[in-house]
Amino acid sequence: MKLYIGNQNYSTWSLRAWVIFEQNQLPFEVVKLKLFTPEFYQTLESVNPTKKVPTLVDDDISIWDSLAILEYINDEYLSGSAWPTNKKDKALARALSSEMHSGFMALRNEMPMNCRAKRFVDLSEQAQNDIARIDAIWSQQQEEYPEQWLFGDWSIADAMFAPVALRFETYGIELSKRAKAYQNKVLQSNAIRVWLKQAAMESDIVEEDEAGVER
Repeated sequence: MKLYIGNQNYSTWSLRAWVIFEQNQLPFEVVKLKLFTPEFYQTLESVNPTKKVPTLVDDDISIWDSLAILEYINDEYLSGSAWPTNKKDKALARALSSEMHSGFMALRNEMPMNCRAKRFVDLSEQAQNDIARIDAIWSQQQEEYPEQWLFGDWSIADAMFAPVALRFETYGIELSKRAKAYQNKVLQSNAIRVWLKQAAMESDIVEEDEAGVER
């Protein structure tokens, strides 16, 4: 399998797809492309009609969109174990993953992922509402599964929210006690430590993702 990703310092969607491989120790090849460069679009043109990352190529199958990749890997290589086995939890995990996939636009726009940075941003009311909603999700699940992943065992829902934990770290976002405990679990996980180590080795600057001022 070959996974095409963007700069690890900035590419949230790449992280979501990448982390299921690292978390489950699945063999795969990474092709890392510099975002918004001619090489980026030229390379992806032959494997993905949208010319976006992440893209997974598995033999003659090409898949783009992070959630689609996560679902494919879960079905084909993990025997469905990346969703909770409990029917109620599985339904909620899918709903939360879809909410993250399509929502929180103010947070995304105002707090771009920037793993190497420590920044302050003056957030809009909409972004603050997004943060409050995520805090509530994490807190609720930590109440149900203390000091564990969102649904006990690691799941696709954790992959979908992983970049948010990094964003909150970059911008110094204060969280409730339970939400902070979940964020710490994400940041201290082996897979995310590997991602951060690799991101720290990059030197490229994507100006549009350099939000805020140093703190």
